[in-house]
Amino acid sequence: MTMADFDPDSVEIPCGHFIGGKLVREDGPTISVRRPSDNRIYAELPIGDAAVVDHAVQNAGKAQETSGWATQPPRERARAMKRWADLIDAEVESLGRLEALGSTRPIMQAIAVDVASTAEGLRFFAEYADKLGGEVAATRSDNLGLVVSEPYGVVGAITPWNFPLSMASWKAGPALAAGNAIVIKPSEMTPFSTVRFAQLAIEAGIPAGIVNVVQGTGAVTGDALVRHPLIGKISFTGSTRTGAAIMAASAASGVKPVTLELGGKSPQLVFADAQSLAKTAERAAASILGNAGQVCVAGSRLIVQRQARDEMIERLLDLFAAPRPGPTWSSATTFSPIISTPQADRIDDIVRRSMASGASALTGGRRLSAIQDGAFYEPTILSDVSVETPAVREEIFGPVLTVQSFEDEEEGLALADHPDYGLAAGVHTADINKALRAVRRLKAGTVWVNRYGRTLDFILPTGGYKRSGVGKDLGRQAVEANLRHKSVLIDFAA
Repeated sequence: MTMADFDPDSVEIPCGHFIGGKLVREDGPTISVRRPSDNRIYAELPIGDAAVVDHAVQNAGKAQETSGWATQPPRERARAMKRWADLIDAEVESLGRLEALGSTRPIMQAIAVDVASTAEGLRFFAEYADKLGGEVAATRSDNLGLVVSEPYGVVGAITPWNFPLSMASWKAGPALAAGNAIVIKPSEMTPFSTVRFAQLAIEAGIPAGIVNVVQGTGAVTGDALVRHPLIGKISFTGSTRTGAAIMAASAASGVKPVTLELGGKSPQLVFADAQSLAKTAERAAASILGNAGQVCVAGSRLIVQRQARDEMIERLLDLFAAPRPGPTWSSATTFSPIISTPQADRIDDIVRRSMASGASALTGGRRLSAIQDGAFYEPTILSDVSVETPAVREEIFGPVLTVQSFEDEEEGLALADHPDYGLAAGVHTADINKALRAVRRLKAGTVWVNRYGRTLDFILPTGGYKRSGVGKDLGRQAVEANLRHKSVLIDFAA
């Protein structure tokens, strides 16, 4: 064992809701939480009902109104948020263990990437606290027109299971920078690191009640949060189906704005003139094997020009043989488990239906032998696919890459366009004019050229076209989405 390895049974778990600055454990229905690495139940999670959600939201609303969080000098908010980030950095190892324990994130990645990006995200948004104050409008000379920015009050956030900590910072950072309080419902499959995240906010001096966590299922707890009349805005990251239900529930219970980052079937468009097919293959492999493909922006569709197809596939086959599957608490693990047995079964069903329709598995195509009873799926490449193949049409959320080839630019762009999704896309070419034409044509919220994946800059917003979402996370746009605007017109004529 290295210093990063840990005993999963030794991790202290903050099991409960976090409301008003306190860990709250209440009697009532629970749900068993399993570790994806070994399928063992390691906690019983309380299911917060409408009363629990109401308690959290009312507490958040009172704190936002009376604590001075929204009315203090914005730089004070920024300083508190930066102290929060510093505390997260100081607990990188313990937070990394808590994150890795019950999620799909191997400990080395949790420490080096997830916890670090969580802290950096908070610092980024803290810097916006005093940058978005409103504007003076152009009016007639005897009037003064103002546009005043104000927080909504209480923001409701529902976060996914694939990156629990960093997604919590994506939601809390802009909400708090804008002066709001927040109630977060993490996924019931990965609920506990978010609680420690919230506890550290209190230690940083953020008033109790500004950051709250309610636990439970989407059908009960999430629905109650979305429908609560005091929630001013909803932010959600997850599946397209759930996003549509949240949008409907938000409208049915009183119109409120929503930010939805939803599913994707992102293409990797590779032209034969790419500067280095070796580096392009590495990018393409990393985009689908990272977190075992359980990433919204995973580059799951490789669309490669025919002249480069054979070399790309040869290189990818080598790269797909390299990952080391194992439990998330081992530093030797480089390939994640699937979040649950039902999700692994779903991946396998899509692959099998694709093969029944004519697809060929160049590698993989089945469940990995159980590792400590965990759910793992082989890195898989499917060829001989069409636009109608299930693996091409459906979001898989697993380590499955489909390969299609094209002759010319027009055909490649046509294949890259998906009828439902438009979250992200990659373009690989040495021709800048060709790259810019592709950027213009691709219907996606993010297009990466000669790279694939985000940086830790946070300045570029993320969000989708089509059924991949509404609104943006990250960037200035995320903070602006947590502010509402009031028009003021003052007549000072005698």
